[in-house]
Amino acid sequence: MSGHSKWHTIKHKKGAADAKRGKIFTRIIKELTIAARNGGGDVDMNPRLRTIVAEAKSVNMPADNIKRAIRRGTGEEEGLIYDEIMYEGYGPGGVAVLVDTITDNRNRTVSEIRHIFGKYGGNLGEANSVGWMFEKKGLVVVDKKAAAEDALMNVALDAGADDMTDDGESWAVTSGPDAHQAVLDAIKATGVEPTRSEVAMLPKNYVTLEGNAIRQMMKLMEALDDSEDTRNVWTNADFDEKDIEASLT
Repeated sequence: MSGHSKWHTIKHKKGAADAKRGKIFTRIIKELTIAARNGGGDVDMNPRLRTIVAEAKSVNMPADNIKRAIRRGTGEEEGLIYDEIMYEGYGPGGVAVLVDTITDNRNRTVSEIRHIFGKYGGNLGEANSVGWMFEKKGLVVVDKKAAAEDALMNVALDAGADDMTDDGESWAVTSGPDAHQAVLDAIKATGVEPTRSEVAMLPKNYVTLEGNAIRQMMKLMEALDDSEDTRNVWTNADFDEKDIEASLT
């Protein structure tokens, strides 16, 4: 998982964008609306909606907020119409960056994302300019203290996972997107609570950054994460965790 995983570890340690309660609620409401619009409002018949409802409950989102967002998605209540857009670009040192967004205003979002790239030594690219460097994968991250390697691997593989790798302080379990929920459910059924779980765009290969490029890249990632419409950011940049921490002090 390399740079991508390290970035998320540091981000959560320092209380960055995803730890801001207001943004979490805003993102989840958007995702609930889109999931209900695309697959219906019945959580038993809509796996994507079921996953997002579970996330909403895990962060103590009020039940009324969840219901209203679903009703907006099914057209039972008026509300904003959201689009899912993936932006592609280049960061410092020519590394690839994907920015996954949910927006009700395409012009506003692309203008802000372009500005952020330019401000921190990158540039926004065309569609498919870097997307081919990534693969869509289910990702479940488990703290090594929470599960033994062999036991976790057996459970994950039996549930449909493709691979499990050593990611420093954690085990990273990857699967095809369609198998992600089954793998996650199987791991949780053993009593293990993952530190992270998502369908992610994972790099096929990594590009190592050094020196000032690391600092610039961290600023770019933070700014993209903080953008109102950003759902997630992925990169093929790799860096030493000590250098990340130093760049953020």
